[in-house]
Amino acid sequence: MNASLETLALRLMRPALPVKLEPVRPGGAETEAHLVERSQAGDRAAFEELIRRHADRLYAVLLRFLGDPDDAAEATQEAFLRAWRSVGRFQSRSQFFTWLYRIGLNEAKRLGAKRAARSSVTSIEDEAVPEAPDWSEAPQSRLDQGELREVLERAVRGLPAEYRAPLILRDVEGLTTKQAAAIMDLREAAFKSRLHRARLAVRRAVDEYFVEGER
Repeated sequence: MNASLETLALRLMRPALPVKLEPVRPGGAETEAHLVERSQAGDRAAFEELIRRHADRLYAVLLRFLGDPDDAAEATQEAFLRAWRSVGRFQSRSQFFTWLYRIGLNEAKRLGAKRAARSSVTSIEDEAVPEAPDWSEAPQSRLDQGELREVLERAVRGLPAEYRAPLILRDVEGLTTKQAAAIMDLREAAFKSRLHRARLAVRRAVDEYFVEGER
């Protein structure tokens, strides 16, 4: 197994959710810019077209972030409402989807805090993560994809929000570091630092899964 275990397991999470992912459409930049202009002029139909282009993908991101379909739907709907109210202030220095995802993640964080879903989570900023053993030669029977996916989803949901978001955006959704950092309104160096800590924490959870299975 050449790929790192945590990367393989993160990939397993992609098909686990019953959501049809539509790719972000960079090719229609001019059309999207025109739709943004019309939206800023109060054209609701233009804004609805923008939403149609990004709705499925945003919902999928928030579902992975929150782990609950109802919460994800609520956060997505609230993000669209807030985007409509503030689209007049949108500046084209960033892509529309970057701006929209930032609103969506803020709504997800707000909803997660309101639900007190992360009340038992502690910071991983100063937590030492030991060197992980190599499980690439683990018996194939241990690689139960359904069970491993559950371990991964639980580990990702257990991360503090500021670490969960980088992992989802970069490793699960496959955005570039530049795109994901812009969504989180972080410098790339700060984003990479958070992503690294998140990967280590998730890797440890996977390691513990294998250690437990070997006993």
